[in-house]
Amino acid sequence: MGTSKLQLIVALLLTLTFSTWVSASGGEEDKIPDIPVKFAISTLKVEDNYYLALNYENFPHWHTYWKNPGDAGLPLKFDFQIDNKKESLTELEWPTPKKYIEEGDMLAFGYEKQYSIFFKLPKNFSNSTFKIDSNWLVCKHICIPGKAHVEGSFNDFKVNLSTPASFEVSEDQLKERFEKLPRENSNAPHLDLVLAKDGKEDNKLVLYYNLSSLENKEIDIAKNILTPFPHEPFNFIREKVFKDKKGNYYAKYNIEWDGEYMEPEIPLPKDGKFKTPYELRFLFANPTSGQTEIIKHSFHSFSLTASENFNKFTELLTPVETNLRNNLKDSSPTTLDTTKASANESIFFYLLLAFVGGLILNFMPCVLPVISIKLFGLIQHRSESKSRILKHNLSYTLGILTTFVMLTVAIIALKSAGEQVGWGFQLQSPVFVLAMIVVLFVFALNLFGLFEFRTPGGSKLGGLETNESFFGDFSSGVLATILSTPCSAPFLGTALTFAFTSSNFTILAIFLFVGLGLAFPFLITGFFPATISFLPKPGMWMENLKKFLGLTLLLTIIWLIDVFSSLTDHMAGVMIKLNTALLLCFFAFYLAKKITKSKLWIAVFHILYIALFANILMTPKSDISNKSQSALLQEKNAKGLQWEKWSEDKMKQYAGEGKKVFIDFTAKWCFTCKVNERLVIETSAFKKLVDEKNVQLLLADWTKRDEVIGSWLKKNGYVGVPAYFVINSKGELIDLGETISISEISESLN
Repeated sequence: MGTSKLQLIVALLLTLTFSTWVSASGGEEDKIPDIPVKFAISTLKVEDNYYLALNYENFPHWHTYWKNPGDAGLPLKFDFQIDNKKESLTELEWPTPKKYIEEGDMLAFGYEKQYSIFFKLPKNFSNSTFKIDSNWLVCKHICIPGKAHVEGSFNDFKVNLSTPASFEVSEDQLKERFEKLPRENSNAPHLDLVLAKDGKEDNKLVLYYNLSSLENKEIDIAKNILTPFPHEPFNFIREKVFKDKKGNYYAKYNIEWDGEYMEPEIPLPKDGKFKTPYELRFLFANPTSGQTEIIKHSFHSFSLTASENFNKFTELLTPVETNLRNNLKDSSPTTLDTTKASANESIFFYLLLAFVGGLILNFMPCVLPVISIKLFGLIQHRSESKSRILKHNLSYTLGILTTFVMLTVAIIALKSAGEQVGWGFQLQSPVFVLAMIVVLFVFALNLFGLFEFRTPGGSKLGGLETNESFFGDFSSGVLATILSTPCSAPFLGTALTFAFTSSNFTILAIFLFVGLGLAFPFLITGFFPATISFLPKPGMWMENLKKFLGLTLLLTIIWLIDVFSSLTDHMAGVMIKLNTALLLCFFAFYLAKKITKSKLWIAVFHILYIALFANILMTPKSDISNKSQSALLQEKNAKGLQWEKWSEDKMKQYAGEGKKVFIDFTAKWCFTCKVNERLVIETSAFKKLVDEKNVQLLLADWTKRDEVIGSWLKKNGYVGVPAYFVINSKGELIDLGETISISEISESLN
């Protein structure tokens, strides 16, 4: 690849991201409010029953989400403790949600302004104490996780709060909201529903329905005709509406069948007959009554042929989709146009954080071995022409940006499949970690001179000229990216949280800016070669330095082996195979270099270690699993402190008992976690603080992929580890961020 082509590719990537950056001009309306959502509670008596109302007030133009959030988002959540016991209250239907078009043409269902969720109170709660928690995700141009905690007591069902309410809702307002709650309608005579197999794709269904005999009544195009309640394994995509010349409406929902991802797996029946019927619930915007009602429909089977006929029929009809989008754009303050403009204006801040965070990654311990090898290459190149130095560094940059694009694609695919993913997710895969061990081990052997191979950086590494090939520089960028992702640098966490809760394009833009920050020092030296004049001149000393760099890779491999052992629950058989394979790998190259030139013997030893690696890869999933997280817990307990396995129930239990708690979200592969452990958690000062304040210690081990931990982190504004929290004596959860100090922990526990 010529220099001009490399320059063109990198220039295009720089132009794409920079144009997004400079187009930003954040306005007053895009400032994040201090309190995006206010939360209060009250009670309401209706006839002889009492109801608890959870009242929310969103900041203007910000919205939270319904039970089915749509294409993205998270529904409201609630937890109740009555007389210090966890209770499940009977929930009434939620208010009818509004429909929003968010950035990237994402459809969402949720709430603006003030609204209330009602729960029926049992008679024996008339004089009881309560603790109520609520969590939400609130969005406008960005999305922010939020939570609230209130406590007090009921006195004849009257609410007495321990702290003043953030806002008041009158009894008349509550009654009005209560009366408007959607009610069930067992008879919807104008609505016919047909479930059919998608004729084009496997594991896809389509729900068809029509409204006829409306007597010239129009549907409300700002609402869906049907809005589905969530029901596994049905994943409803988006309603499409059509209209004929007689005023009849026809609609369909594309449905993804998620049964193949469930445990146990539920395959889509090939004969169209379900083993047990599925009862699906919908909000129905009834044009006859003008009300939003709840309807149910039981599906015992689905048609194998109706899809093709209906699709041909809809080609003759007028789609209502375009009018729907225009209506939303004209009428809603959180429309597609406004949201996109707001996101473009505010994204500047997060792109800047991503760039600075990527720049700081160059100095993090996880990526230093590869950065050192790249610096070694700069020394090798300093005598070359400016164009060749630029070409080397553009190759390195292209390797970084290409890898970040691949990570973006993987994250989008996993998110689409319903997986909880975060920063450094690839190191939760034992197969990926094993591949990294093998690659880095081979590179280390090359640096020790055991064979000739084009490696990252350097024009004569391993005795082979690489002046004409820039694969090594590209590979160096790939490795730097992969090894940097377990690290969480300052500024990076905020940018990544914004990215993981935004559109796919935003994830790509944020990741590219992290990559540009990581590559920035080498871009500078590429365009301005004089900046490397401070580096020493090439000489014989570089042979010794090369072996030292090989040692740094071996240290990295030791760390990865430790990570791999945690992912495999320290399985003796797997670890013996791994260590034996690495030993045979070393001997195969040593044999060829120092002992014999016989191709037969060299091939035998290469086949032996390759076969062992293949055998490890073919180990059943049940053997390389993550059902137990005791390994890291045992290591931490062996260092003199009593840690317990984290769970949300354990947190709530200790909070309810008024105990002080320190919570550590960590992982074996997280270098920043290790630094915090050495500087703070494993110090005598921390142990003294734990003893003096009688602090309970909870450990959340995210070494392996854990949906519960991932979901809780995302709900609380994190997409990776480390993350630290404390629960003080008042039962309040306090976020300490990604870096901690003894004084900060001590003050938060008070």
